[in-house]
Amino acid sequence: QVQLVESGGGSVQPGGSLRLSCAAAGFTLRNYAIGWFRQAPGKEREGVGCIGESDSYTDYADSVKGRFTISRDNDRKTVYLQMNNLKPEDTAVYYCNAQSPAGTDYWGQGTQVTVSS
Repeated sequence: QVQLVESGGGSVQPGGSLRLSCAAAGFTLRNYAIGWFRQAPGKEREGVGCIGESDSYTDYADSVKGRFTISRDNDRKTVYLQMNNLKPEDTAVYYCNAQSPAGTDYWGQGTQVTVSS
């Protein structure tokens, strides 16, 4: 059974950093593209960034490019979202998404990130 569990969220001041983790189970992580998404109150879910199968590429939304980095540790079956220089507009629930080679999407439960003074 495919399972994704996000962790690492919390409250930070602007300019601070957090590293989110997405623990994966039930599939071979390297074979899946992984995306990070976020949803702020009253807003639609938006893509933050993604990492391709076998780490073939990474891509980021313009709003986070240069500040956020996605990586994965296949041995630990964990995907990370390193977030630096956080801004108040980064406040949202962050979700990990795994897309199988067949195109099936799996989602974690989300973890809250709050950036405020």
